[in-house]
Amino acid sequence: MSTTNEDGPRSPILQNKHVRRFIIYAAVLLVVFLAGLVPMWWTSRTCVRDRDAAQASLQISRLQNALANAAIDARRGEYEPARQAASDFFTNLGSEFARGRDSVFNEQQRNALHSIFDTRDDTITLLARSDPASADRLVDLYTKYRQATR
Repeated sequence: MSTTNEDGPRSPILQNKHVRRFIIYAAVLLVVFLAGLVPMWWTSRTCVRDRDAAQASLQISRLQNALANAAIDARRGEYEPARQAASDFFTNLGSEFARGRDSVFNEQQRNALHSIFDTRDDTITLLARSDPASADRLVDLYTKYRQATR
């Protein structure tokens, strides 16, 4: 019976040592996991920021390219492709305005570009009528767009 009495008290002590050892191992494992996770999270966050900046720059360039295509087509007397390119430009510009704070444009750029957007109907009408004055209008809009997005 003395062996049973000795085993009885030892069992909770051994269990306690195993529990403590498990908790220590779990804590060390957690620290090692976080030591690997935090730098990866930081790198990922930096890459996401860089990607978002590149996408914003690309969207600004796409808009500029559409407006330049419209101006070139109008100069060459190809008014229908110019009208389509100008329409795409104004549609995409309107979409950017509708995004509000998530837009690729800051508040100052949106204010400057708003005057360009206001000429949409007149510009499209000039192109639909195959008016040679539309080429000069598109070049002016292109210049204003470049100045606003710098």
